[in-house]
Amino acid sequence: MKYLTRQRSRGLTLIEIMVVVVILGILGAMIIPNVIGRDDQARVVRAQNDLASIANALSMYKLDNFNYPSTDQGIEALVEEPAGFPEPANWAPTGYLSKVPQDPWNNTYQYIHTGDGFEVFTLGSDGAEGGEGYAADMYYSDL
Repeated sequence: MKYLTRQRSRGLTLIEIMVVVVILGILGAMIIPNVIGRDDQARVVRAQNDLASIANALSMYKLDNFNYPSTDQGIEALVEEPAGFPEPANWAPTGYLSKVPQDPWNNTYQYIHTGDGFEVFTLGSDGAEGGEGYAADMYYSDL
């Protein structure tokens, strides 16, 4: 009769656990600095994407209404049907944006109707004209 031998299950030794912890620590030291500290850069990318979305909505508005909203009507004309001149000829009942977006620094995006075109911009992290780095103004026309 053959005896069945059971293999003893072996847990991890303290050295094996320490090796895993050291490897995780090295990976964390390499990855975390690349992820953390980029919140300013992420805000800039979000603002650029928002500017492009607003510009796209303005283009759709012009296709429907044959012109852009006036500076006075502003970006709000993309959310609610505007009053005043120029009166929208065929405003979309659902609007062009679900809500008026705020920039990543909780300021309102600026809009200027320039006759045959438009400019959409944000004043950057400082909320004031000018600035450098992350505080610099960002214009859709510069994207």
